[in-house]
Amino acid sequence: MNADTTGPHVVVAGGGITGLAAAHRLALAGHRVTLLEADGRLGGKLLAGEVAGAPVDLGAESLLARRPEAVALARAVGLGDRLRAPATTTASVWSRGELVPMPKGHVMGVPGDARAVEGLLSEEGVRRIAADSDLPPTEIGDDVAIGAYVAARMGHEVVDRLVEPLLGGVYAGDAHRISLRAAVPALFEAARAHPTLTDAVRAVQRAGAAVPADAAGAATGLGGSVFAGVEGGVGTLPGAVADAVRAAGGEIVPNAPVTALRRTGATGWQVVAGDRILTADAVLLATPAGPAAALLAEHAPAAASGLGAIEYASMALVTLAFRRADVSLPAGSGFLVPPVDGRTIKASTFSSQKWRWVADAAPDLFVLRTSVGRHGEEEQLHREDADLVDASLKDLAAAVGLAARPVATVVTRWAGGLPQYPVGHLARVARVREAVAALPGLRIAGAAYDGVGIPACIASAHRAADEIAGTLAGGTPGRADEIIATSETAPPGAGHSS
Repeated sequence: MNADTTGPHVVVAGGGITGLAAAHRLALAGHRVTLLEADGRLGGKLLAGEVAGAPVDLGAESLLARRPEAVALARAVGLGDRLRAPATTTASVWSRGELVPMPKGHVMGVPGDARAVEGLLSEEGVRRIAADSDLPPTEIGDDVAIGAYVAARMGHEVVDRLVEPLLGGVYAGDAHRISLRAAVPALFEAARAHPTLTDAVRAVQRAGAAVPADAAGAATGLGGSVFAGVEGGVGTLPGAVADAVRAAGGEIVPNAPVTALRRTGATGWQVVAGDRILTADAVLLATPAGPAAALLAEHAPAAASGLGAIEYASMALVTLAFRRADVSLPAGSGFLVPPVDGRTIKASTFSSQKWRWVADAAPDLFVLRTSVGRHGEEEQLHREDADLVDASLKDLAAAVGLAARPVATVVTRWAGGLPQYPVGHLARVARVREAVAALPGLRIAGAAYDGVGIPACIASAHRAADEIAGTLAGGTPGRADEIIATSETAPPGAGHSS
């Protein structure tokens, strides 16, 4: 590990996975790093916990393994031997009161063949999808709402029953507002290049089939799995990254909300955090859009205005533990729920079936979780814990016949947890970044910009960290990549402390 702290001083505001990944990269590149986190806990929306003594994730639970960033970071901080592929990825859709297997051969719910959705959609809905091939090309311009575009090409039913629940699982948002360009960029580009949506979906599928299993995933024994978890929970990743930051000489300060930024000279900054004032050569803001907007209001009003317009969705996770002997559920990892059916829950994950490490750690229990709340449904978070549990149990009884009472429950609220990507989001982000780039020694990163998934957040962190490293005297862009590559050859578990 590199412990040289004589380089330029960079202050990172925000201790979620974005801020931690940025601090890690900067520290390994030889910079003196101070990370300031407003809360007493690191990790943001990654949170490991337990229910009835069983270890579980109470926030994000999986990594997209076919992108390299999250898997590589986990390996670099000593978690490579704890990466796990899901035990099952077979899911269902709870539609019109029936559990229907999730159709195969789709791109974020948009099918490449109408026959793939038979059984989930009505005969009329299937015919409407097939009619896409007879429609003239649609001009989608610089961006379009995915729900509106798919409905125009393939009908509202496929949006209501498949696209909406899948997008809701990622963004907790409304498909008729979410940007196709931002949410499914590969499909957006293909739709601009092909005459029909069906052709575009098939082109994306062909491109995906031509890509071999991710090298990082294969090297960790994931067998090319699309997703990966971490034994003990994805929520253990922030602590491992924090340990690596400290080992590289970085300082991490909890309960230190950044309240102001001040320019010092042509390029330097003063960072005000409580009663502390830090002098920095550069600042990286890895906070949600609202706090970033407040800090930038004086220095980059155009960026602050753009950031202030970004909306967030709130949601709650209800984690339930049952006696295993009392539970008999369908095979698979769980199910999604179309909003059009008016249910309270939007999804349920059968954690004890999806993650073998959960089942092994608590063989006498069955753990599952539900998610509640979407954009515009913030009132769901104001319900009492017991009310959310009862509503979840009511829907679970209707969906899978679950009649048992849980032996323990945990309700976790994520207020403002997921930024929304409406039409024009990427253009707004480009304008914000252009305004911020005019400020020497300052960059932004996080879920509000280029993707809400963990790998996307890490990629955003690395981009901002590398830009800062490239502008600082004595910075060594690329050195972090070399150190990470070296650390991945260490014995499994090296450098990790639980």
